[in-house]
Amino acid sequence: MYVHLKDGDPEIDSMMASVAAQGTGPARLVTDFSISFAGYPETEARARRSVETAKRQPKSAFKRRTKRLVYSVQYNRFRRLFEAHPGSVAVAWNGLTGTRRVFMAAARDAGAGTIYMERAPLPGRVTVDPVGVNQMNGLPRDTQFFRDWAGQDPDRTGTGWMAMKAQMQARAPKRGDVEQARDGTGLGVAPYLFVPLQVPDDTQIRQFGSWVGSMEHFIAVLGTAVRALPDGWQLRIKEHPSSKIPLGPALDRIAADQPGRIVIDNRTDTFLQVERSRGVVTANSSVGLQAFFWEVPVVVLADAFFRVPGLVTPADNAAHLTDIFAAAERLDHDSGLRNAFMNHLDQVYYPHVVPGPGGLPAVAPDLVRAKIAEAERLAAL
Repeated sequence: MYVHLKDGDPEIDSMMASVAAQGTGPARLVTDFSISFAGYPETEARARRSVETAKRQPKSAFKRRTKRLVYSVQYNRFRRLFEAHPGSVAVAWNGLTGTRRVFMAAARDAGAGTIYMERAPLPGRVTVDPVGVNQMNGLPRDTQFFRDWAGQDPDRTGTGWMAMKAQMQARAPKRGDVEQARDGTGLGVAPYLFVPLQVPDDTQIRQFGSWVGSMEHFIAVLGTAVRALPDGWQLRIKEHPSSKIPLGPALDRIAADQPGRIVIDNRTDTFLQVERSRGVVTANSSVGLQAFFWEVPVVVLADAFFRVPGLVTPADNAAHLTDIFAAAERLDHDSGLRNAFMNHLDQVYYPHVVPGPGGLPAVAPDLVRAKIAEAERLAAL
């Protein structure tokens, strides 16, 4: 049986249902209203971790205890469901925070298989992974894996993946002070590194921010490292177009400290700024991966599945970032490795999103079958 946790977004629920329907046995939709008070030895730890990773953090000790209780009784109910149906597979969107996290933890603790889903950083694709999403996904981090895979077929070594570039569009702004203007009038002629900021309370930062810790600390680190850039170079920074947490005051401080060296450009299209840059610097934004389409070097500070030397330049601490900025003119990447990696994402890892019933999206089965087989294999162990 395939059990998918209701998300509430019709498009997301439709994609999860389409994946669940491709599995062996019936598909069942469950909600987060089911509870059970009888617990397990793992209940408290699973609930506590779900509170820690919840996007909306409790603002008092009472609310924290209440939230932990909610996650505890949800975990108990979900686990009993999976124990009652051996060999089941749990399907959840994201699966890393809150109720979604206890749902997947309950499935694993009961011996069920798992399939995690999430929006993909590539156009028209979706993440379907038996292991996890983002930094927790099942992709190898060994460069030789991708080179060996690419070496088996000439279609895996070229730039076929670049065909997706025609569909790339910058994220539509959800705030009035961030735009996606394509005229490029404010870009000037100075060479620059581009920094796309992220949503401060997003999972990518909260769980995978590594030594960066927060967007505020990231901005402070940039304010120090920029002093090492070669003469005439600039650091151009753009806030996330969907963030409800403005970072203007922190940005204004570093810009005032280094006048002319730091440019805050919330107007120009994100990908136009990528295209004209001499490199992209990110904590772990998907823009770092998307920058591959414009063949620019990328510096990654935090945890990311594409933080692989050759694909990008990892920065391990603030001092290392300063050294990288000092040698900005020599930033580079391995084009052959990028071709192999991106072709693998295109041809193997990210399934296509296709039209489904009722005008809602579904997930094409061709790249999903192997993931379902792996999830069912794990559930049978």
